[in-house]
Amino acid sequence: MPSHLFADRPAQPPEPGSVDALISQTRRLRGEVDAVRRDTVVDDDAQGRWQRALCDLAVHQLDDLGEHLGQLKEGLPASPELDGPAAHAAEDEAAGPEAAGFEAPQTRVGSAEWNLLTDEVDWSEELFQIFGRPPEAGPLPLDELGSALFCEDQPLLTSMVTACLVDGKPIDGEFRIVRADGHVRTLHMRSEPVLDSDGCTASMWAVFRDVSELRRSQRALRESRDSLQRRREIAQTEHRLAVELQEAVLPPWRGSLRLPHHTDGALDVAAHYLPAAKSALIGGDWYDALELPDGRSLLTVGDLTGHGVTATSGMAMMLGALRGMAMAGIDPGPLMGWLNQLLESSAQPALGSAVCCRYDPARRALSWAQAGHPAPLLFRGGSGRALRPPEGVLLGATSGAAYGQAEEVLEPGDVLVLHTDGLTPRGIEFGRADGAERLLALAPRFTAARSAQDCLRTVVEEFGAGEREDDACVLVARVGG
Repeated sequence: MPSHLFADRPAQPPEPGSVDALISQTRRLRGEVDAVRRDTVVDDDAQGRWQRALCDLAVHQLDDLGEHLGQLKEGLPASPELDGPAAHAAEDEAAGPEAAGFEAPQTRVGSAEWNLLTDEVDWSEELFQIFGRPPEAGPLPLDELGSALFCEDQPLLTSMVTACLVDGKPIDGEFRIVRADGHVRTLHMRSEPVLDSDGCTASMWAVFRDVSELRRSQRALRESRDSLQRRREIAQTEHRLAVELQEAVLPPWRGSLRLPHHTDGALDVAAHYLPAAKSALIGGDWYDALELPDGRSLLTVGDLTGHGVTATSGMAMMLGALRGMAMAGIDPGPLMGWLNQLLESSAQPALGSAVCCRYDPARRALSWAQAGHPAPLLFRGGSGRALRPPEGVLLGATSGAAYGQAEEVLEPGDVLVLHTDGLTPRGIEFGRADGAERLLALAPRFTAARSAQDCLRTVVEEFGAGEREDDACVLVARVGG
């Protein structure tokens, strides 16, 4: 059995100087936390709501700390009929926060004592305010205290009071009350029995603390934290789906690819996907190279706006349609027109850019079209240039847009580089033209390269080391002899 509290125990007052220092520190910290709370942007962001809820909780707890320190500093004089622990409890718990410089919207702490010998009940003024009970109505006797509680909480109070009076166990619990004005408050109760000289229970004192706002802040914190965790889990799931979809759609081949097989003038092809600095930014970039039924070859790169599952699913749709139309023999220019119409009629509208090339090994001729995309770069004899682009606007930008088609005759040893817009790394303040110039400067190294894979490795070494804002694709094709 825990040791009982005897009525003749002397009080140990705190040193005023140390309490003053704690009050100043708490007040200063409260102001700093409140400033952080005001600066927190909530909007519809789960992270912001979680931060705001955490700041609200910290402010409430600092308010409580300041209030208790103020009570500890000021105390209350013992009333003539109150002595011992009940008096000390009133001194420690009933003073308001004003002395410490803290303002509370309502009284939070009140005290009470029930004399079991005389049936007298003494409530502090603050406790009447907490219960919403007028002082003229008088305090509630101990056996009627449960009438103010929620029905679900009444057995808990009965159990705690019985254990306190019979077994001498201190009370430390919470319950909800319904005030006369209909408001529901959550109270934290701490109580101990007071023994007479014979060791019998003479009275029971209690301190009630209104923790409604604190619990509300804690609930808000839990809800915002749970919401943030759910959003993170959703984001992780979407990222995994985007990665799996991208891996399923992009070409399965790695290393170099020869197109078409066993033919003079065939292309040596290599390609690479460069992720964004933030791994979560899986975009709609694609590349592809495949042999067509008539012996010609398709080369393409493109990019859809956005990131995540929406972008990768749109990319899968576009690349699938592009492959099908190319296999059906549709020329690059008209093919772009059909892609534009497909994207425009999509359930999830987006913008896209693309370049589509069809290579004829018999004539070493490259027919190509573009839709708002960087032109292919042609490297020959130690120098490079961008091909002159035919007419073509972004996919999905204009209904019924017409797309031109151009043709370029290639020579053995030529290197063709197709890339998406995100190739220039973040932190290098270059535009599209500057990025193309950096690629063209690699011409001497391409001349010395023995394969498309060597050329691709040069591009990745130049552009793959830095952080980039967006993902990118690079495709290199080298014309055979």
